[in-house]
Amino acid sequence: MIRAALSKVPGLGGWSEDPLWASFYDWTVEHPRAGGVIWRLGMNSELAKLYRAAEEIGRQPAGSRILDIPSGGGVALRGLTPGQGVEYVAADIAQTMLDRTMDAARERGVDDQVEPRIADVGALPFADGEFDLVVSFTGLHCFPDPARAVIEMARVLRPGGVITGSALLNDTGLRYAPIRGVGRTAGLLGPGCTGHDLEAWLAGQGIHDVVLERSGAVGYFRGVKRT
Repeated sequence: MIRAALSKVPGLGGWSEDPLWASFYDWTVEHPRAGGVIWRLGMNSELAKLYRAAEEIGRQPAGSRILDIPSGGGVALRGLTPGQGVEYVAADIAQTMLDRTMDAARERGVDDQVEPRIADVGALPFADGEFDLVVSFTGLHCFPDPARAVIEMARVLRPGGVITGSALLNDTGLRYAPIRGVGRTAGLLGPGCTGHDLEAWLAGQGIHDVVLERSGAVGYFRGVKRT
């Protein structure tokens, strides 16, 4: 079983305890001006790319099923629109994260479309091909076994469906090594992966037309499952 709650550093907390870092991350995403500056200084990354990636959610037609794993504090909900008519499954290993996701869903007026589910990304409790879209923003680098996570996310994606997300990559240079090191020491980050690893894992699960766009320490990926 993949578990995101690992060892903890006082004041940060593990993922199951709604860590301080998660609150800070959500705050930066929800405050574009200040958050954009923090992202540029800390990761040399453009926060606007996250917003654009989340727009994939809003392009899904009524009746679509979407999986957001890990949902965290619900930052991807910015892509969901009121009355869109989709089934949005917000999955996370921590109930505290799901509670925050539902708070965000109510604030955005989309809670009628969101179903919170406790789920382990290494053994997702969903059938093969159950979702039209799988999103995983800033998630892969948190998982102890990111390769297994890709296998499971691809499994529950229907043929012709889209998988998209973002992750801190390991091959972005020494400048970002301290970020990864501190995160792993705090138990908030797993082993992560390189861009090559991610592309190979996706291809191995029948994901084609893979696009990987780098933005500082972060890589944004998108691909389509073969029919």
